[in-house]
Amino acid sequence: MYQIIDGKEISTQIKNECRDRVAAYKEQGVDICLAVIQVGNDPASSVYVNNKKKACEYIGIQSLSYELPEETTEEELLAIIDKLNADDAVNGILVQLPVPKHIDEDKIIRAISPLKDVDGFHTQNVGALCIGQKGYVSCTPAGVIELLKRSNISIEGKECVVIGRSNIVGKPMSILMLRENATVTIAHSRTKDLKEVCKRADILIVAIGKPEMITAEYVKEGAVVIDVGIHRKEGKKLCGDVLFDDVAPHCSAITPVPGGVGPMTIAMLMKNCVDSVEIRK
Repeated sequence: MYQIIDGKEISTQIKNECRDRVAAYKEQGVDICLAVIQVGNDPASSVYVNNKKKACEYIGIQSLSYELPEETTEEELLAIIDKLNADDAVNGILVQLPVPKHIDEDKIIRAISPLKDVDGFHTQNVGALCIGQKGYVSCTPAGVIELLKRSNISIEGKECVVIGRSNIVGKPMSILMLRENATVTIAHSRTKDLKEVCKRADILIVAIGKPEMITAEYVKEGAVVIDVGIHRKEGKKLCGDVLFDDVAPHCSAITPVPGGVGPMTIAMLMKNCVDSVEIRK
């Protein structure tokens, strides 16, 4: 029988730990503030932003919200970021992605101070991750590590295959697994014999962005499968990159969608916000 890795429960543990740390900081007269900027009214982005506000309220972080119209110029957005960079009362700055097409996403990410980049996307924080220095780690990969550790799944010495090479998940995920002493292979759309590569994995992390692409044919018996994907099927039902009912019977442990990796992203964002007190020192 396989273990279902419960992201809701583990994310609640982390948020409760953050809430305790925030309360301790408040007793020392230290407040924590996250500024969230959304440009346009993309429905999915609005849901994410609202969830981030709720999480801030739950753990006691002040939330500043900037809901800007679609036609906001790049210069106007950069001016807000500059103002927040200079404001000592603001610990973290988050620009909800994607931004409208007339705004350069890379320029916006680079404009945020690395000391306030709680998303962990700035090149300075990515570089720090690569060479093992302190900095913010992007939230979804950091959340996967917590899921594994808090589910008592050993990483050290294991064969890990990460499917996907994005800057937000695939690349930082592979570095974090290396940091935990796994042997890591990064697979992607051009990988030859993808099924055979995946079947080597003790831990298979799937962030390929294709609904229910990964079937039992890709999975070694007894593997741990982490599904980072999330898609909305017809009838509004959510699914991941893994065909859950087909794959689960072959696993020792697996994350569901929803309720697996998803809740961890916001929990780790909250942790980054709390960690900002020490990182900024």
